[in-house]
Amino acid sequence: MRRDLLDRLTDAAVDLLLGSRCVGCERPGRLVCPACATTLSEPAWPAWPSPTPGGLVAPWTAAEYADVARALVLGHKERAMHGLRGLLSDLLARAVRAAVDDAGTGGLPIVLTPVPSRPATVRARGHDPTWTITRGAAARLRRAGHDVRAVRLLRLRARVDDQAGLDAAARAANLAGSMACPSRVLRRLAARAPTALVVVCDDVLTTGATAREAQRALEASGLTVLAVATAAATRKRIRTGVSW
Repeated sequence: MRRDLLDRLTDAAVDLLLGSRCVGCERPGRLVCPACATTLSEPAWPAWPSPTPGGLVAPWTAAEYADVARALVLGHKERAMHGLRGLLSDLLARAVRAAVDDAGTGGLPIVLTPVPSRPATVRARGHDPTWTITRGAAARLRRAGHDVRAVRLLRLRARVDDQAGLDAAARAANLAGSMACPSRVLRRLAARAPTALVVVCDDVLTTGATAREAQRALEASGLTVLAVATAAATRKRIRTGVSW
């Protein structure tokens, strides 16, 4: 059977059973139709914020935060569309792999750690989307033969205001000193993977302030931060070539 005919039949069956539509183009059927999924297939790239927070490790992403990628992130985060977590995990895993390949790790284990969300926000949403896709990315990379695990290394220790609408300077000021690594988590990591390198994970890179604060807290705890990896990044970025 021709692939396009199979896709149409599949979409028709899904629409009949579930009444769902593609988040990208609203075509009846799957949550992401084949045509929209193909727009998310380009290689990951270094997405440096402009301006870049001082000392930020290399940030890698797999999609521009627009169109289909933006619909994926918002659908998963704000509308609890859990069926989108697979594609977002794929994007994040692609960014992590690019970061690891570019840096060269000498075979050392990799720990993916999500930026922490405010507890009130997690309760309101009913799930932690960043942790979900971080675990998903780690699982995909392990299946591909990489020594990768997902660990919650960070927590918020100070009240952080909603970042929406804040510019780069305001975001940095809002987040300064807001994150820390609980000692019990560090002890467990030291026992299981004392030489591990850390990749900070998030769904979207905006100004880089959140990633830089996460990096600061991890390094203050004696950990080595290899890179930042996100599923998507906003348009105000310096896009450079990739190494693989």
